[in-house]
Order: sequence, then C-alpha cells, then structure tokens
Amino acid sequence: MAKDTPQTFYLKDYTPFGYDVESVHLTFRLSPETTRVLSKIRFAPKADAADKTFFLHGEDLQLISAKIDGQEVAPEVTDKGLSCDVPGAPFTWEAEVEINPAGNTALEGLYMSNRMYCTQCEAEGFRKITYYPDRPDVMSTFTVRIEGDEPVMLSNGNPMGHGEGWAEWHDPWPKPAYLFALVAGDLVNHPGQFTTKSGKVVELNIWVRPGPDEGKCAFGMEALKKSMTWDEEVYGLEYDLELFNIVAVDDFNMGAMENKGLNIFNSSCVLASPETSTDANFERIEAIIAHEYFHNWTGNRITCRDWFQLCLKEGLTVFRDAQFTSDMRSEPVKRIEDVITLRARQFPEDGGPLAHPPRPEEFQEINNFYTATVYEKGAEVIGMLKRLVGDENYYKALKLYFERHDGQACTIEDWLQVFEDATGRDLQQFKLWYSQAGTPRVKVSEEYADGTYTLTLEQSTPPTPGQPDKAPRVIPMAVGLLSPNGDEVRATEVLELTEAKQSFTFDGLAAKPVPSILREFSAPVILERDTTNAERAFLLAHDTDPFNRWEAGNALAKEVRLAMVLDGAAPDGAYLDALEKLVRDDDQDPAFRALVLSPPSQADIAQTLFERGYTPDPQKIYDAAETFTQTLAQQLETSLPRLYAATTVEGPYAPDADSAGKRALNGRILSLLTRLDGGEQAARQYAAADNMTQQYTALAALMKAEKGDAQSQAFFDQWNDDRLVMDKWFALQIACAAPQKTAATAAALTNHALFDMKNPNRFRAVFGALAGNHAGFHHASGEAYALLAENLIALDKLNPQTTARMCAAFQTWKRYDAGRQSLIRARMSRIAGAPGLSRDTNEMITRILDA
Repeated sequence: MAKDTPQTFYLKDYTPFGYDVESVHLTFRLSPETTRVLSKIRFAPKADAADKTFFLHGEDLQLISAKIDGQEVAPEVTDKGLSCDVPGAPFTWEAEVEINPAGNTALEGLYMSNRMYCTQCEAEGFRKITYYPDRPDVMSTFTVRIEGDEPVMLSNGNPMGHGEGWAEWHDPWPKPAYLFALVAGDLVNHPGQFTTKSGKVVELNIWVRPGPDEGKCAFGMEALKKSMTWDEEVYGLEYDLELFNIVAVDDFNMGAMENKGLNIFNSSCVLASPETSTDANFERIEAIIAHEYFHNWTGNRITCRDWFQLCLKEGLTVFRDAQFTSDMRSEPVKRIEDVITLRARQFPEDGGPLAHPPRPEEFQEINNFYTATVYEKGAEVIGMLKRLVGDENYYKALKLYFERHDGQACTIEDWLQVFEDATGRDLQQFKLWYSQAGTPRVKVSEEYADGTYTLTLEQSTPPTPGQPDKAPRVIPMAVGLLSPNGDEVRATEVLELTEAKQSFTFDGLAAKPVPSILREFSAPVILERDTTNAERAFLLAHDTDPFNRWEAGNALAKEVRLAMVLDGAAPDGAYLDALEKLVRDDDQDPAFRALVLSPPSQADIAQTLFERGYTPDPQKIYDAAETFTQTLAQQLETSLPRLYAATTVEGPYAPDADSAGKRALNGRILSLLTRLDGGEQAARQYAAADNMTQQYTALAALMKAEKGDAQSQAFFDQWNDDRLVMDKWFALQIACAAPQKTAATAAALTNHALFDMKNPNRFRAVFGALAGNHAGFHHASGEAYALLAENLIALDKLNPQTTARMCAAFQTWKRYDAGRQSLIRARMSRIAGAPGLSRDTNEMITRILDA
C-alpha cells in the first residue's frame, strides 16, 4: 500500500475469525539465513460465522508448499498474507515456509541476537514466522518441534522430549499466536524451584549466555519467587505449568515479553549484580519480572479480543505490579515515583498530537499504541475503579473475572460487567475513561461560613485530536481537611465528582480548614486552585498524606523556578529554609527526602509555562535550574558533610528499600556537595566504591561539575566489555553535557566503536539521553533536532518499531518559539519524505506534524 494512503483499522469493524483453530503443530529446522518452518494446523468452520473468508496473515515469508488434507493447493499470496478456497468441514492446513532470522533486524518474528535464535511476536510478529490468523482472539494449543545443532532449544509450555539435534514442547493452555516463543542457542541456566500453595513443584530457570552473565541471575530468581508468592497471597492466583523459563536477550525492542512459560527479557531488565547495577536497576528489574509473571493470568489465561483492548491486559498488569512494588518497598515513595513518570510521559502525550484514549478507536500500526496512555493511564483507571468500589468489592470482582473469563479473549465491556455484577454499581459513566482522550482539569473554589466549609469542583477536558468535546467523567477526589494549627480535622474522604460542576460541604468546623485535595493522587487529573506559597509550605510541613506533602513541596519548587525564569527573581528564601528543615529531619524517610530534593524537571517547567500562556525558553529554564541548585548547595553548606556521613550506607551492598532510600538521599547530597568542594568527596567515593550505585552516582556528580574526565575514562576502561554498563556510560556523557555541547557529544558517540545502531538499548542510551537533555535537545542551533532526524531515517530501514517510538521526542514541538518550531518542522518533514519510510514511522511522524 502506498505511503500516502496507509490502511486504518477501526474498532467498530471488528469481525470474529470464521474458523476455530483446534490445534497447532510447528516444526522449525533452524538455519541462520534459511530456517524452514513447517506448520500443521487443524481448522474448523464456525457454524455462526458471518464471514468465512479464509485468510492467513504472513509477511516476509517464502512459501515452499501448501496443502489441505494432504492435497497440494495454490493459494493466492500477497505481501500481507494468503487466501485460499477451503472445505466447509473441519480440515488440516499444512504449509512450509522459509525465513531469514539473521537478516531480521526489525526484531519481530524469529531473529538472531548474538548468535542466539529468539522471537518477539507481540503484537503482530508471528506472521513473520508462518502463515496464520495472527490476531489475539484466535487461541489454540501449540506443539512445537525444534531441529538444529543448538545446545539448548526452548519453547512454550512443558518439555515433551529431546535428543541429539531436536527438542519437543507442548503448551496445554490455548493461547493466541502473539504469545508464541522460541529460543535456541548456547545457553546456561540459573535454576530455582517454587512450590505452589497447592503443593505443585515448579522448576524455574533464568537462561543466559556462558560467561559473566551467569553471575547476574540471583536477584531476578528471587524476584520471580516473590512475585509468585505475592500473586497467590493477594489475588489467589497459582502458576499452571511444570516449568517457568526466562531468557535474557541483548537485542530486544521492549522490556520483556510474557510468552506462556517462556518469558523473553531484554537483558537490561533481568540481569543484575551489585557491581554492575544501580539501585534503580534492581527496583526496575524486580517490577518488570513481576509484571511479566502477573501476565500469566492477566494477559495469557485471559487475553484481549483485539488490539484495541490492549489496555485491558496492560493497564491491569501495570496496576498489579505497582501494588507489588508498593508491598515490597515503600508505598508512598512508589506512588510519588509513578506520578512523576505519569506527568513526564503520559500527560504530554495526552495534551499533544499523539493523544488517544486508553482504548483507541482506530490505528494504522498497533506497535505505535504501546504507550504511556495504554500502560500508565490504563493502570490509573484501574486504581480509580478500586478506589470507587472499595478493596473488598475490587477483589470480589477480580475473582469473578477469573472465574467467568478464564481461557477467553475479552473486551473492556467484559471487564466492567464483572464489576457491575459484583457490586451492583452502574459504570457506564466511568467507562468514559476508556474512550475519552485528554487529561481532565479540575478547578477548585471554596467558601467558609459559620462552621461550614464548601468545596466546589468543576471539571473540563481540553479538545484532543478527533475529540473536540468531552462529557463529564466520574472522578474520585480524595480530600482531607487540616486545621490552621496543622491537626487533621477530617480524615481522607473520597468525593465522587460526576457532574461538570459540583459542590461538597463539611459541617461542624471550628475554623476555616486548609484542604488537602487529590490525596494519593486519587485521579490522573490536573488540579487548578488559587493558593499561596505559604499554604504550600504549611502542607509540606503538616499534611498527613505523604503524596500531598511531596506535592506541596514540588509545587513550591515549581513556583520558585517559574519566578526565576519569568522575573529573574532570586531563589525564594522561605522555600530554601523549609527545604533545609525537611532535609535535615532525620526522622523523615530518606527516600522521601531524596524526592523532595529532586526539583521539577526542566521539561516540566517548560510545560507549565506553556500552559500558563508563556513561550518557554529552554536556556533560561536551564540557567534558573543551575542557579537554584547552586544556591541550595550554599544554603546547606554547613549541613552537607554531616548529612553525607549520616546517609552513607556501611557494610555489604544490599538492594533493599531502606538501603536504597539512604543511598538515594546520599547521592542528592553528594551532587550538592560537589558544587562546593570541587569534586573532592565525589572523587573519594568513586575511588572507594564497591557497588555500581555509589560509583555511578559519584561519576555523575563529577561529570555534571565538569570534573570527571579522568573518572569517566577509568569507568570506560573498567567496564567496556559489559554492554549494560556501557549503556549507562553512553547515556551519562550526554545527560551531563552542557546545552551547547549536547548535540556534538551525542554525534561523537554515534561514531564510537561501541555504538551499534542495530541494538535498541544502545540507540536508546544515546538518543533517549539526547531527547532527555532538555536545554541541549532544544538548543537554538537545532543541531540536536538534525542529529536525531538523520539517525531515525537510518534506523527506520532496520528497525521501524524503535524508530517510531523515538519520534515521540518531537511531540511537544508546538510549545516552543517560532524559530525552534521551524527547525523541528523541517526535520520532521525530512523524516516524512524519506524514501521507503515504514508504516510505523509514517503514522507517528504524520500525527505529530499534523498537530
């Protein structure tokens, strides 16, 4: 299909496949460039099917032969698949195809990664393996035979047998093709074992390449066991196979994939050791392992009917992994971190040209909808639903969901129906969260008279592409009230905002209260309320809700920075005093203090300026950030040495939450101290560090202060043979570069001997860091725009999926001045006009350009 007329798929056009797939048998004869795939599939026509067209998806396949019930047939083949006349009764389809795993740089289907065969089939990669109805509502059991000379050959389910040059696997649980997996290569396993609550013993393995990776599996294995225990204890869900395998793969477009019984992980998301991984790496690995394991029920046993329903499995599973991390670590800190991420990634998406509902109505390329809206906002929707119905009803509804829909491919309607049936509550208005794009604004006004406090809430949602008008949604607003002396006079109460404008009253108050609104960030909305820095400081000191305490401090920091950018004001002394008092309070959670010491991002300041009608100047925002941080360091000068010593973790490294929280605060203190002592303490920490968190933190502090050239070279010399640590090194060079040097630094790194465009982790390390350096990426020269555009054009020929996702770096272009807009538009137009542009990238860049 021509690039200028891409096919658009619509939710309203859904039609079930006209055939049941009763069984699937696959044989793989592995060869790097000429793998043969033999399929034997039993089809049965559905008696009630409205459309019995027999069409099998297939891309980049060489058809060798096709048979129906043993007889050769000549199907009509296109670049999208094949069609064929078939019997009106059950029949057996057989096909033999040839594929080229070594030439598959898109990393979809069957491909090679460091001489290892591996697969990625979600969303539509299976069609690059063989001809098949590659859609999530077609579920069947799979039996797989793998033939080749690889020492280890794995697939889904349970092992059926193996011998010299072959292995057979059978998955007894019906699954869609996107959950198919195959891995073959020279691998060694880190074994483990788990006994389920019913007494079944499950063998566990993490498979890696021989060598250093063997020593990086222990934490991942323990995280897997914790996940299995937690899912049994909290949701009552037990694992259902004899074996659970994880394989670490270097070249992978995503974080990990929940293939039934054979999870395939980006190596960065499963391999960890104290020497090579930071605290943040450990926490992320723990969460991702949990996420993929939890998919066994919320995604595998119950999957989605079509890809429009993607948030059904992803939103629910993200919510579950957030629950898990909250239980394993700190619930308030986890909530704050999740909201920071949501505001940084999803809010800009919801307010820009890429806005779409959690369940979109249309798409051209489904890979472009693995977004923060589907994942993170999808999880927020689940959280609101749980808050509205209560914990008991939530788990009651989930129990019904698993009982009613096990083995099915479901829709958002199915999901909400179990909640209606379990609770008796009408959720039709709540369903708007799934169909409406955009972040709601909630405007707050208030009155107090004669002991009665009235809170008036007014909701509105700005227009988004294709949705100019929005109906009021159900918004759970968690509210508490504080007295003027800081005591809580009303505990948290969830107010249900269901109308465009609604008032709520609180009686029997002795004085006008200070409201604490949107506690625990009870809904993904933007709160609009006229208030003062004095009130924000009051809430920072007295609010009993940890999230709103942090929120008050964050809002204070933002107002101070905005005044510096707009008016050239000096950093507010009262805020600095409040910050110093909190940071020095050893009774406060170190992780919380570390978050309070982390100012709003420069991109956040830019977005706030834009929303208030100003055109953000990236250089001024950067200068204000530098001035504020330097002033804060000077304010804390006498306290920093004591704080650094008090937060230094002694003894052997452990990635537990308490130690990680102390190290996070210690790192913030060190970055401030480095501004005053010329890097002396950071250099000592770097030299003495016995774990990556301390080493990396010290290196970052030194490089940011332009004092770390020697340590950066030493780091490279020490770790240049460890690809995951080198990703950190590449990213850090760009993240710490001054704005005027950012593009040149990134350009030089693309010519580095260790830069490999074909490796998604390395490409993201460089260009993710480039886009994340706000002032550097948006430098007035436009050099960073040009560098990213040229590299996206080159990458698109190799890996369209990664290219398309990186295009999102341009999505906020409309908030900047005319000069920068012109530079960005020119670069996006160049991408859009590139010969042979993929469908993935074409859709993304066109949507952004059409803003």
